[in-house]
Amino acid sequence: MNSQEVRIFETKERILANNDKAAALVRERMDDKKCLFINLMSSPGAGKTTTIVKTLEELGKVRPGVRTGVMEADVDSDVDARTVAGAGAEAIQLHTGGSCHMDADMTWRGLTQMKPEGLDLIILENVGNLVCPAEFDVGADFRVMILSVPEGDDKPLKYPLMFTVSDVLLVNKTDTASIFDFDFDALERRVHALNPDMKIFPVCAKSGEGFAPWIAWLAEKLDKKCGK
Repeated sequence: MNSQEVRIFETKERILANNDKAAALVRERMDDKKCLFINLMSSPGAGKTTTIVKTLEELGKVRPGVRTGVMEADVDSDVDARTVAGAGAEAIQLHTGGSCHMDADMTWRGLTQMKPEGLDLIILENVGNLVCPAEFDVGADFRVMILSVPEGDDKPLKYPLMFTVSDVLLVNKTDTASIFDFDFDALERRVHALNPDMKIFPVCAKSGEGFAPWIAWLAEKLDKKCGK
């Protein structure tokens, strides 16, 4: 019997390549609309929604009149979207149908519903997950991740891709550092070994402590993108 050659087709590579093309188109469209687009990622419970609410509150103080929108991605429910809307931002809930991440096509469909031409800043609160969202470019200007202190300072060792692809790290819940024996110096060394250019901002979304440098960074990017 003659053996048949086995053909191998890398489906994941094809999926990621197609997504990268879609992401480039999203980025081009958002550039045309002069709207800053942030992809916010973290584990469940790290404080994404609370951080968004505090960010919009503090940003409004230094850039009065800034027009903001938030896309809340989750498997189900509309709890987070209602929280953000209650803080005064335009908000929509995106149900992923069980998917553990947003991809570029899903993101663009959400953006068309939000109408970015009327906004200066849109934040995507991605699905709570440190694995899949790191693999998919959604066309954002910047990828921002949150690591909460209770998660530990060793997360860069366990989830290196997320720390490698992100532009900014917000270390949230700094008020609990003494309880969890969190080593900020060790975290910084581990992060910068993976990504020397990553900005790190220790913050407490509950109190607003440490937000000034993060808001200054965001305001600078906002000014550059849409002249605010």
